[in-house]
Amino acid sequence: MKYRQLGRSGLKVSELCLGTMNFGPRTPEAESFHILSRACEAGINFVDTANQYGGSLGVGATELIIGRWLAQDASRRDRLVLATKVHEPMSDDVNDRGLSSRHIQMACDASLQRLGVEHIDLYQMHHIDRATPIDEIWMAMERLIAQGKITYVGSSNFPGWAIAQANERAAARQTFGLIAEQSLYNLIERRVELEVLPACREYGLGLIPWSPLAGGLLAGAGSGADGRRQSEGMQQAIAARADQLGSFQGLCAQLDESPSSVALAWLLHQPGVAATIIGPGSIEQLESVLHVPEIVLSAQTLAQLDEIFPACGPAPEAYAW
Repeated sequence: MKYRQLGRSGLKVSELCLGTMNFGPRTPEAESFHILSRACEAGINFVDTANQYGGSLGVGATELIIGRWLAQDASRRDRLVLATKVHEPMSDDVNDRGLSSRHIQMACDASLQRLGVEHIDLYQMHHIDRATPIDEIWMAMERLIAQGKITYVGSSNFPGWAIAQANERAAARQTFGLIAEQSLYNLIERRVELEVLPACREYGLGLIPWSPLAGGLLAGAGSGADGRRQSEGMQQAIAARADQLGSFQGLCAQLDESPSSVALAWLLHQPGVAATIIGPGSIEQLESVLHVPEIVLSAQTLAQLDEIFPACGPAPEAYAW
């Protein structure tokens, strides 16, 4: 496994970040434990979750699974960079959501309890909250840091202007600010290149792409994502991009790599990316991508991928000229 610094912080994380959204609703607890253990054995030290994850099992179920796995071996916690999120509704209560100072404090305490840990390494705002002043959010985050409950703060699904606003206000408060942004980013969805990625590079945030395989669209047939690929919506998306996906799969065949592996490796070649999330639903899916950090894509291959999946271009030139 290879490691990179997470943004401008001194924290080092594995290039593959284990996403856990499948744990519970799609992946049984026993196999989730197996995936967590194998990932750590392979050198993955970065585990990402969210307080809302749990699907049909209910919010918080995924954090509880991770907590039970951590409880099996006390040494596991210190080897991991543990990340979770706050923002999404946790109940029908009008205040049990968003980024108010009250909710951030209560949600953090609840996540710590479910995970069975004393601190969270990276506490991420799951979405922007336009109703809450940024100074109120920083007040809550600073309090959690002072209490020793969180170490670093990150954002997720933030536009470029919100990243700039958050870090400018943090600087005015003489605090460290955001160190990471988790965004939708893959070969098909490249809009973060317009302003989010440039903002991350300017303010020293490491980008953590989610949905790197575009919900399975970039995984290719026989990848383990076949179940998702059989849905009506996915079949329509595949048909709409048949030529593009055919060219991509042909290039992957020339490289003797799976489409999933090439799509993940491409992200690790993009400036500003700290780690890419993988969300295996089975141990087989995990095993199939553990070698991705070792894949080196040539300049020619990167150019071919740009031809198949064109970039948006720089902002504002891409849309203003």
